[in-house]
Amino acid sequence: MSSRIPLAYNPKVLELFRNPKNLGKMENPDAEAVAGSLACGDMIAVYLRIEKPTQTITEAMFESYGCAANIAASSIMTVMAKGKTVEQAWQISWKNISDELGTLPTVKAHCGILAVGALRRAIRNYFKDQPRPAWIPEGPTPDERHAVEEERLLEVLAKRAKRIEGELAEEAKECKTG
Repeated sequence: MSSRIPLAYNPKVLELFRNPKNLGKMENPDAEAVAGSLACGDMIAVYLRIEKPTQTITEAMFESYGCAANIAASSIMTVMAKGKTVEQAWQISWKNISDELGTLPTVKAHCGILAVGALRRAIRNYFKDQPRPAWIPEGPTPDERHAVEEERLLEVLAKRAKRIEGELAEEAKECKTG
């Protein structure tokens, strides 16, 4: 028997979980990216529509596979990015997302990290076939590296959980037959 204590999400996180803003797949986006992994349960796909002359994000949408914090972080990230230039959106940090949400439980901080990781990847992808602006560093930023570290950690944990699940199933089978 497992004893799981529900996480205490604040009302803003719960509201965005129940009624996310900008949820869905965008047809023919100007930029898109994914962060996280379906294997681990938390994944965010981000889609951006960008007005070329002004480099302004006119539309931002997301698809999220994961918990309430993941959906809320993705939702608030799209709200924060919409109407900003891609350079301004690049400056959004996981801390900005957490602050905007009114904090996340510590074990869910990675959701803001993944949301920023997906946003920055989408912006990088937007400039893939054109000259990279000077404000985008050539290598990954600390926030981008953090997102990759989170993805790797989630993959390791998912593999361990799967292994433990298999071991428990074997034990249960032995108990039934023994």
